[in-house]
Order: sequence, then C-alpha cells, then structure tokens
Amino acid sequence: MALNIKKLLVSQPKPASEKSPYFDIAEKYGVEIDFRPFIKVEPLSSKEFRQQKISILDHTAVVFTARTAIDHFFHLCEELRVSIPETMKYFCMTEAIAVYLQKYIVYRKRKIFFGQTGKLDDLVTVIGKHAKEKYLVPVSDVHKDDLLTMLEAKKISFTKAVMYRTVSNDFSKDEKFDYDMLVFFSPSGISSLLKNFPDFKQEDIKIGCFGPTTAKAVKEAGLRLDVEAPTPEAPSMTAALELYLKKEMGGNKKNGK
Repeated sequence: MALNIKKLLVSQPKPASEKSPYFDIAEKYGVEIDFRPFIKVEPLSSKEFRQQKISILDHTAVVFTARTAIDHFFHLCEELRVSIPETMKYFCMTEAIAVYLQKYIVYRKRKIFFGQTGKLDDLVTVIGKHAKEKYLVPVSDVHKDDLLTMLEAKKISFTKAVMYRTVSNDFSKDEKFDYDMLVFFSPSGISSLLKNFPDFKQEDIKIGCFGPTTAKAVKEAGLRLDVEAPTPEAPSMTAALELYLKKEMGGNKKNGK
C-alpha cells in the first residue's frame, strides 16, 4: 500500500499555523512536504524608482491589490523621505488587505475603502464612486493589466508605479532536488524551475498547480500536469492533493502494492 509519492515540494513559504491542511496530509499519507518558494519579491531601490519619474505626492489615493504592495509602498516612501499626508485615501482589493494598512497608518474609515467580494469589478466600482481622485497603482514588474484596463475604461486618472520585482529564488548547487511531486502557484514558479534546472526532465515526477494561468504555463513548458486546482471537487490545492493521494493509495491497493 506504499505510495509512489513520498516527497513533495510546495513552492510557497511554510505555513505559519500548525493547523495547515498540508501538515494533516503529511501525517495522514506519510509523505514529506518541503516548503520552498521558487520566486521571491525584491524591492526596487529608490534610484530605480526615480527613473520612472513618478511623484507620489501628485496623487490623492493609492490602490492596493495585495499586502506585498503595501509593504513596498511604505518602505519606498521611507527611503525616498516622502511624508504621506493624512488626506491620502487608500483603496484595497479586500477588507483583509485594508486592515493590514494598520501596520503603517492610523485606520480611518473615511480614508480607507475596499471591495466586498475580493473581485476586481467590485474594487473598480468603489473607485468609480471617487472618480475625481488621482490614483497611484503600485505593481510588480510582472503584473496583469486587468485592473489598469478597467480603470482606463472608467476614465479614472491613475499612474502605474513599479515598486517591486519578482525574481527567481535560485537553488544552490548542493541543494538536493529529489522530489516525487512539485506544486506551483504561479507561471513565474515554472519559469524559475526551468531557470534553475535547464535540463529538467519530468519523467515520473508529478506536477500539481493552482489556477488556470499556472496550468497554461505548465503545458506551454511542455510539462505534464497531473494535479489541478481549483475544480468543483477540489476548490483548494490541499483538497486536490488529498484527492490525488487517496486515489493513488486506492489504485496501489488494487494492484497489490
């Protein structure tokens, strides 16, 4: 009844909570799970940011789609010695992102707005109610243009500001890479795999991924996709993993392994 999969690499930071479903899976199926992001986010230096010739204080509002953007925005302001006025408004993708602002500013309801559903349409609707503001949109060097396209369609005045970059988190030469399964959450994770291991041959290694853009990147790289989420049966990556391991365990039982 032994599983063919004994060691998994999940390309995300290790969960902070011990209650993570990943730990339950490791215990239940007797598999070893390593957490190691294939990509990391680095800040732009103040010198690099200045090359974009953007004046932060020319704007009256900032749009945040992720906590990462909040961290990099305030760190860059500090480095540039830009003092953010109390009149600045903040528009966030979700309430959780809005609450994270408390790390840097006093939370005032009339200055902080967020979408109710976590969807872009919802955020853009909220922004549309404050159409006279001049918006700054901090992004990574690798970003989707969906939000920017929607703001343009609404004739919202905004400036895109690259404040951080996504880079490959390289493996050292003496790091072991002996995994039976690799799990990815973004196309840049796939790019990083191929950068770290240009001669990578999948063979029996299983690949799992979350999200349609990651699935597309796996296939475009000529790799085989074995486990995909979200699906109606598996809304999360851990649910998809559990289904796959359960199925494999059942298959091995039938084969008398």
